[in-house]
Amino acid sequence: MDTTDTTHGGSETDRPVLEYPFHRPSAVEVPTVYEELRGKCPVAHVRLPTGDEGYVVTRYDDVRTVLADARFSRAATISPEAPQLTPTPPVPGSLFTTDAPEHTRLRRLVSREFTARRVQNMRPRIQELTDGLLDEMEKLDGPVDLNTALAFPLPVMVICELLGVPFEDRDRFREWSDAFVSITAHTPEEMAAQRQQMIGYLGELVKRKREEPTDDLMGALVVASDEEGSLNEYELIVMAATILVAGHETTVSMIGKIVLTLLRHPEQMDMLREHPEKLDHAIEELLRVNPIGDGGPLRITLEDVEVGGTLIPKGSAVLAAVCSANQDPDRFPGAQANEFDPERPEAVHHVAFGHGPHFCVGAALARAELQIVISSLLNRFPGLRLAEEVGSLELTTGMMVHGLKTLPVTW
Repeated sequence: MDTTDTTHGGSETDRPVLEYPFHRPSAVEVPTVYEELRGKCPVAHVRLPTGDEGYVVTRYDDVRTVLADARFSRAATISPEAPQLTPTPPVPGSLFTTDAPEHTRLRRLVSREFTARRVQNMRPRIQELTDGLLDEMEKLDGPVDLNTALAFPLPVMVICELLGVPFEDRDRFREWSDAFVSITAHTPEEMAAQRQQMIGYLGELVKRKREEPTDDLMGALVVASDEEGSLNEYELIVMAATILVAGHETTVSMIGKIVLTLLRHPEQMDMLREHPEKLDHAIEELLRVNPIGDGGPLRITLEDVEVGGTLIPKGSAVLAAVCSANQDPDRFPGAQANEFDPERPEAVHHVAFGHGPHFCVGAALARAELQIVISSLLNRFPGLRLAEEVGSLELTTGMMVHGLKTLPVTW
């Protein structure tokens, strides 16, 4: 693919318009075009699935700028005139579609309840849930789909307990969540219908929380709404939907992809069994090399902004390619930037959880789940291995979050 060099003052007319999302060559590789774009065209002009045009930013420093700079707005994405990534506009009033000071207010409320202490207090319960799922998995004769046995049920169990949502409705959550993070996998009508069902369900749950108060996160948010007036009814329901979707969808995908990376590096699995104290750092590297999607949520420029030598006009759609930033050799030198190195010193500087005001509010919970799941798997199944060739594995398509369709393992 030929990408004209625009790093040093290349004009807009010189620039090819690329189709986004970019093609992934396999389940274990990011789109190969990112390497070329970082070198020749760090701000790429793209056509989105809706037909609207926008820009994809690919270098680490530039991605951090887009993620943190207030000139790149999330709130502006809800405007009918704004270019869109998906045919169904984003839900207004959420953590994902507000800017300061509204976003600051909402985030402060959820952060007050979604604390490090609450997550720390949940660790024994996460371990208990993990052990229970592994007990059931151990009873089966391989091969077993790790997604079905562990990667999907655990994050859903955890977020349901945290929020105070009935786990028996988990299959419905999956359908609703998929619609929330869909790009082209659902029709606009399907996306709208699934969103409306989820909002209706959570509205009923809020009523029950009022009648029978609970000490879970959703119960605390109901109190913040009713006693303090900190959230109106709509904001309360949208906040719950945001946490429910974001709190498990990404972790489900990440568990499978991290386990696959380890299975492809059995010598590193052995090293981590022998040196469990290195696991936490290895998790950071695994987060770096395993993107959950191609880019962060869409942003709209509030004024003309120059990034990477390219002038992006006011009102433009911009995507910060986190997966490209996390494999930028200028930030992650040494071993190949796209290769897993569990002792890579720079791993902690990844932007898998974002950067700036919209840094993932659930990062501590995701880390806790990953640390517990991976350490438990390593200890319980020393013979864990893939039951199929890597080349036969596939990722989901048409979604903002890319997960493995299946992950067959045996031991």
